[in-house]
Amino acid sequence: MKNILITGCSSGIGYETALYLKEKGYKVFATARQQKDVDHLTSLGFTSYLLDVRSKNSITQTLHSILKQTNNKLDVVFNNAGYGQPGAVEDLSVDALKEQFETNVFGLHEVTIQVLKIMHSQGYGKIIQHSSVLGLISLKLRGSYNASKYAIEGLTDTLRLELLNTNIDVTLLNTGPVTSDFRKNAMEKLVQNVDMKNSRYKINYEKSLEAKKSEVPFNLEAIEVAKVVEKIILSKKVKPRYYITKATYLLGYLKRILSTNMLDKILIKI
Repeated sequence: MKNILITGCSSGIGYETALYLKEKGYKVFATARQQKDVDHLTSLGFTSYLLDVRSKNSITQTLHSILKQTNNKLDVVFNNAGYGQPGAVEDLSVDALKEQFETNVFGLHEVTIQVLKIMHSQGYGKIIQHSSVLGLISLKLRGSYNASKYAIEGLTDTLRLELLNTNIDVTLLNTGPVTSDFRKNAMEKLVQNVDMKNSRYKINYEKSLEAKKSEVPFNLEAIEVAKVVEKIILSKKVKPRYYITKATYLLGYLKRILSTNMLDKILIKI
């Protein structure tokens, strides 16, 4: 039985992946940042822990607790925790940008480097980093999130090269629109951290707040991501990255074949 740690299991992709893998017979350690979510996961039969990726001690304590139950073995880690901070670059404070990176980049990195010590010691392992189609291309009014995912891409591409002489695989999930609480949480961050009334993008923000999930094209259910995660777990030859949703395939392809100016003309309309 493989032991799998998943961060950010309160809802959406993390939650559905945890459920799917548990049903498939894997030993899933599902973690979340809030106690109410940990309690819910525990009620479903998970071994669940309170894990805030922004806290080094929280990560260390959780890993210590997991290893006590697994004979010091950890097969797979899915770095899923993260959120999106909307807003035009000119409307983003440095504090809002720092907050975005604390979770999406620095938190992911802290989990990764602590897990690598375990995997180097046991001689194998798989690390799955949750990136995005926005780690491949950029969309307007998403500068903070774009930047955080580009950072994950850079760190992971470098780490992959550094792990080539080991039995540790690291890969990226480039997800597109997937059913989850991501948009709801992002809208809360928009209201919290952006002065919409005094922005020249005021109308854009108002439209975003009024938009419905059904208006997002190429949307997939979170279970589709879970299936890809299991594919990675079972694979003997892990690919550098996995595209998920038609939006990722389409935009990833256009990024490769078009000039920057041509691609900009398409992206500005999205």
